[in-house]
Amino acid sequence: MGFKSKLRSIVEDNTTTRGKIFDYTIDVLIILSIIAFSIETFPGNSDKTKELLYNFDILCFFVFSVEYLLRIYVAQKKSKYLFSFYGIIDFLAIAPFFLSSFLDLRFLRAFRILKIFRSLQLKKFDQAIKRIEIASKLIKEELTLFFIVIFILIFTVSSGIYYFENEAQPETFKSVFHSMWWAVVTLATVGYGDVVPITLGGKIFTIIVLILGLLIVTVPAGLSATSLIKAREIQEEQEKQKEKKTKG
Repeated sequence: MGFKSKLRSIVEDNTTTRGKIFDYTIDVLIILSIIAFSIETFPGNSDKTKELLYNFDILCFFVFSVEYLLRIYVAQKKSKYLFSFYGIIDFLAIAPFFLSSFLDLRFLRAFRILKIFRSLQLKKFDQAIKRIEIASKLIKEELTLFFIVIFILIFTVSSGIYYFENEAQPETFKSVFHSMWWAVVTLATVGYGDVVPITLGGKIFTIIVLILGLLIVTVPAGLSATSLIKAREIQEEQEKQKEKKTKG
């Protein structure tokens, strides 16, 4: 067995003793890094505590980066790993470090908790993840089209409410871009109430937008439900084919 094969048995196979040690070490570090990030948000931390947390964060970044590079190195199909569910999660663990100077996204590491279920070899959970991957591929084109339509609607609705409300509320609806906040929360049927129309035309327009928003919310839910059912059918068919090959 070559060096790469031995390394793969440690990084990807958690049925071996070394593989379990590797996985469990990463899992513990994931939990500790999330706890450390939470402690860092406490007001009144001493300089020593801040330094300790910072050094620990650097350690986490280093370990997660090495793990990510190792997984790329041992992957038989590198592109498949990079764009897989777990590959994206691994990337999210290190990406925030490069953005830390202007945006703190370390909370995204919380998604790595999902990998703990895989380490514990919960087969049903792993199958559920695979179903989500299959489902996302099945509706990729539909979702892309949906988000394009949503963008067009947001722009149209922003322009519409600007037309009705700009003269009555020039400070609130200064431009189409300022009106986009109202458009998003109204289409999403959230309606925070911080920005509301006061003209008759604006109110009638709002009713139409709210009804439209209710219809829009059901689209991705329906697509997701249908694709997950189809994904389960595909997965069951794959399992049957594997069983036939094993028996044959």
